[in-house]
Amino acid sequence: MTVQLYLAAILFILMITIGGKKGARSFVALFLNFGVLLFTIILMNDPNMNPIILTLIACTLISCISLFFISEINIKTVTAFLSTIITTGLLLFFILMLTDQAMIQGFSEEETEEIGALSLFVGVDFVKIGASMIIMSTIGAIIDLSISISSPMREIAYHNPTISKKDLFTSGLSIGRDILGTSTNTLFFAFFGGYMGLLIWFKDLSYSIGEIVNSKVFSSEMIFIGSAGIGVALAIPVTSWITAYYLVKRRSGSRDRIER
Repeated sequence: MTVQLYLAAILFILMITIGGKKGARSFVALFLNFGVLLFTIILMNDPNMNPIILTLIACTLISCISLFFISEINIKTVTAFLSTIITTGLLLFFILMLTDQAMIQGFSEEETEEIGALSLFVGVDFVKIGASMIIMSTIGAIIDLSISISSPMREIAYHNPTISKKDLFTSGLSIGRDILGTSTNTLFFAFFGGYMGLLIWFKDLSYSIGEIVNSKVFSSEMIFIGSAGIGVALAIPVTSWITAYYLVKRRSGSRDRIER
């Protein structure tokens, strides 16, 4: 426990030193988001609770904490929040169909020994649990991408008050393309890093390439990575369109320029 406290203290000092007030809020937001995730997992153990509804509520709370608590309520956080919720909804609809067709729910044969002494009648829908896992693993990247697009778009609109909605939307897409590659790589290594031990286990058991590719564990991970990448890719046009629409609409109102 002492090591964890030391690491938390070092992280807090660095975030305060570099980020100032916003860094302190970011540090607090980490614990708030952890609390939301923990509470959501506890509620998912209740068979009467719908994991999909709980996931949507949790994603909404996490988005509010990550955007409004850290950066307060302004144009960029509002548009990023709307983009995150819409992208999450679209991705969740796609994932539910995909996980059901791929039949990756439940436990694989590699996990038989671990669950041999446990009851399998847990009373939860593993299709919905699998979809919730993908969304929870992707929501951070979607929020990050949305704010990374909406913030520079606001600056473009501020310095170019006569820019059209189409040009602003195109600028958002251009910004998103530059971020897309690094975001998908981040998701890829985050997912595979957690299963590095499993890959070593496959090698020690002399699994062939065909057996690895066709195993449920590997297939589920690839579907997780692909779905997360789709969510990140969807966030680019959604964020660009919503931000361009909101900024141009606000500019055409009572103000001639976009407030910073």
